[in-house]
Amino acid sequence: MTDTAIQYDAMVQMALLSVVRDVLKRTIAEGLPGEHHFYITFSTNHPNVSIPPYLKERYPEEMTIVIQNQYSDLLVDDSHFEISLSFNGKLEHLSIAFPALQGFFDPSVDFGLHFHADEDEEALPPIVEETPGTPAKSADDEGDNVVALDLFRKK
Repeated sequence: MTDTAIQYDAMVQMALLSVVRDVLKRTIAEGLPGEHHFYITFSTNHPNVSIPPYLKERYPEEMTIVIQNQYSDLLVDDSHFEISLSFNGKLEHLSIAFPALQGFFDPSVDFGLHFHADEDEEALPPIVEETPGTPAKSADDEGDNVVALDLFRKK
């Protein structure tokens, strides 16, 4: 037996990131059903994020993309996803590591997840927390689908 504690928060973080990964894989296979569309916020500072320099300059810390009507070249693997989106009429290719994700929201069903981007690839992912000002409801709202674990974390 080891003295190392079980990292439940890291395990949950990885499980929630897999929800986003699975949704994007399903989108590749089936498209976006009904009114579904996604807002994905990510850290532009993450070492495994690749975006055009002018977008990095415009969004030096974080950026939110919308996957809805006009996207192409969506590719997903275990560590990242790639997508081409139009910015000011110009198609740009983005590559985003899953640990860089800060938020995922599907307003058509009021479902959201909030992450803290992890810039250290060797570190375990941090706990998922709710942040005021995100489009998702708080954990106390009826019918909420936001996962917030900070109530269970030792302070």
